[in-house]
Amino acid sequence: MPLDPEDSPGFLLWHLTLRWQREIAAALTPLGLTHVQFVLLSTTWWLGKGEMPPTQQRLAEQAGTDAMMTSQVVRKLADRCLLVREPDPADARARRLRVTETGLALVTMALADVERADAEFFANLGDTTPGFVSSLAKLAK
Repeated sequence: MPLDPEDSPGFLLWHLTLRWQREIAAALTPLGLTHVQFVLLSTTWWLGKGEMPPTQQRLAEQAGTDAMMTSQVVRKLADRCLLVREPDPADARARRLRVTETGLALVTMALADVERADAEFFANLGDTTPGFVSSLAKLAK
Protein backbone atom coordinates (compact mmCIF):
# COMPACT_ATOMS: atom_id res chain seq x y z
CA MET A 1 0.00 0.00 0.00
CA PRO A 2 1.50 3.39 -0.98
CA LEU A 3 2.47 5.81 1.75
CA ASP A 4 0.81 9.17 2.08
CA PRO A 5 3.20 11.78 0.64
CA GLU A 6 3.87 13.28 4.08
CA ASP A 7 4.95 9.80 5.28
CA SER A 8 7.23 9.10 2.31
CA PRO A 9 10.92 9.81 2.99
CA GLY A 10 11.61 10.20 -0.73
CA PHE A 11 8.77 12.68 -1.24
CA LEU A 12 9.81 14.69 1.82
CA LEU A 13 13.45 14.67 0.71
CA TRP A 14 12.40 15.86 -2.75
CA HIS A 15 10.47 18.81 -1.34
CA LEU A 16 13.12 19.63 1.22
CA THR A 17 15.83 19.58 -1.44
CA LEU A 18 13.86 21.92 -3.69
CA ARG A 19 13.28 24.35 -0.83
CA TRP A 20 16.94 24.23 0.22
CA GLN A 21 18.09 24.78 -3.39
CA ARG A 22 15.87 27.88 -3.64
CA GLU A 23 17.44 29.28 -0.46
CA ILE A 24 20.97 28.63 -1.72
CA ALA A 25 20.15 30.13 -5.13
CA ALA A 26 18.79 33.24 -3.40
CA ALA A 27 22.02 33.55 -1.40
CA LEU A 28 24.20 33.19 -4.52
CA THR A 29 22.23 35.31 -6.99
CA PRO A 30 23.59 38.66 -5.72
CA LEU A 31 27.10 37.31 -6.34
CA GLY A 32 26.28 36.29 -9.91
CA LEU A 33 26.79 32.57 -9.27
CA THR A 34 24.56 29.61 -9.89
CA HIS A 35 24.58 26.79 -7.36
CA VAL A 36 26.56 24.53 -9.72
CA GLN A 37 29.10 27.29 -10.38
CA PHE A 38 29.51 27.79 -6.64
CA VAL A 39 29.97 24.07 -5.99
CA LEU A 40 32.58 23.71 -8.74
CA LEU A 41 34.44 26.91 -7.85
CA SER A 42 34.53 26.17 -4.12
CA THR A 43 35.46 22.52 -4.70
CA THR A 44 38.28 23.61 -7.05
CA TRP A 45 39.54 25.94 -4.32
CA TRP A 46 39.27 23.23 -1.65
CA LEU A 47 41.02 20.59 -3.77
CA GLY A 48 43.64 23.15 -4.83
CA LYS A 49 44.78 23.55 -1.24
CA GLY A 50 46.62 20.26 -1.72
CA GLU A 51 49.94 19.80 -3.45
CA MET A 52 48.71 19.98 -7.05
CA PRO A 53 45.80 21.81 -8.64
CA PRO A 54 43.00 19.37 -9.44
CA THR A 55 42.13 18.15 -12.90
CA GLN A 56 38.65 18.69 -14.29
CA GLN A 57 38.07 14.95 -13.91
CA ARG A 58 39.05 15.03 -10.24
CA LEU A 59 36.79 18.04 -9.72
CA ALA A 60 33.84 16.23 -11.31
CA GLU A 61 34.46 13.16 -9.15
CA GLN A 62 34.67 15.16 -5.93
CA ALA A 63 31.63 17.31 -6.75
CA GLY A 64 29.58 14.36 -8.03
CA THR A 65 28.90 16.12 -11.32
CA ASP A 66 28.85 14.93 -14.92
CA ALA A 67 32.24 15.38 -16.62
CA MET A 68 30.77 17.13 -19.69
CA MET A 69 28.68 19.52 -17.63
CA THR A 70 31.69 20.18 -15.38
CA SER A 71 33.76 21.09 -18.43
CA GLN A 72 31.10 23.53 -19.66
CA VAL A 73 30.71 25.24 -16.29
CA VAL A 74 34.49 25.39 -15.76
CA ARG A 75 34.84 27.15 -19.13
CA LYS A 76 32.26 29.74 -18.06
CA LEU A 77 34.10 30.28 -14.78
CA ALA A 78 37.35 30.65 -16.72
CA ASP A 79 35.70 33.16 -19.09
CA ARG A 80 34.83 35.22 -16.00
CA CYS A 81 38.48 34.99 -14.83
CA LEU A 82 37.44 33.12 -11.68
CA LEU A 83 39.68 30.18 -12.43
CA VAL A 84 42.38 29.19 -14.87
CA ARG A 85 42.51 26.00 -16.92
CA GLU A 86 46.11 24.93 -17.49
CA PRO A 87 47.47 21.94 -19.40
CA ASP A 88 48.54 19.05 -17.19
CA PRO A 89 52.27 18.49 -17.76
CA ALA A 90 51.80 14.73 -17.32
CA ASP A 91 48.70 14.32 -19.53
CA ALA A 92 48.07 16.44 -22.63
CA ARG A 93 44.34 15.62 -22.53
CA ALA A 94 43.85 16.82 -18.95
CA ARG A 95 43.46 20.35 -17.61
CA ARG A 96 44.57 21.48 -14.16
CA LEU A 97 42.38 24.07 -12.47
CA ARG A 98 43.47 26.96 -10.31
CA VAL A 99 41.24 29.55 -8.66
CA THR A 100 42.34 33.11 -9.43
CA GLU A 101 42.55 35.90 -6.86
CA THR A 102 39.23 37.22 -8.19
CA GLY A 103 37.74 33.74 -7.87
CA LEU A 104 39.08 33.38 -4.33
CA ALA A 105 37.51 36.68 -3.29
CA LEU A 106 34.18 35.58 -4.76
CA VAL A 107 34.28 32.08 -3.30
CA THR A 108 35.11 33.54 0.13
CA MET A 109 32.01 35.74 0.01
CA ALA A 110 29.89 32.94 -1.42
CA LEU A 111 30.98 30.46 1.25
CA ALA A 112 29.97 32.90 3.98
CA ASP A 113 26.58 33.47 2.34
CA VAL A 114 25.95 29.76 1.78
CA GLU A 115 26.98 28.89 5.35
CA ARG A 116 24.60 31.56 6.63
CA ALA A 117 21.77 30.24 4.42
CA ASP A 118 22.46 26.68 5.61
CA ALA A 119 22.48 27.76 9.26
CA GLU A 120 19.12 29.52 8.83
CA PHE A 121 17.61 26.66 6.83
CA PHE A 122 18.62 23.93 9.28
CA ALA A 123 18.18 26.00 12.46
CA ASN A 124 14.99 24.16 13.45
CA LEU A 125 17.00 20.96 13.85
CA GLY A 126 18.75 22.44 16.88
CA ASP A 127 20.71 19.87 18.86
CA THR A 128 19.69 17.09 16.46
CA THR A 129 21.80 18.56 13.63
CA PRO A 130 24.80 16.21 14.17
CA GLY A 131 22.50 13.16 14.02
CA PHE A 132 20.83 14.51 10.89
CA VAL A 133 24.20 15.07 9.22
CA SER A 134 25.28 11.56 10.24
CA SER A 135 22.12 10.10 8.70
CA LEU A 136 22.71 12.04 5.48
CA ALA A 137 26.30 10.76 5.35
CA LYS A 138 25.06 7.16 5.69
CA LEU A 139 22.62 7.67 2.81
CA ALA A 140 25.32 9.31 0.67
CA LYS A 141 27.55 6.22 0.75
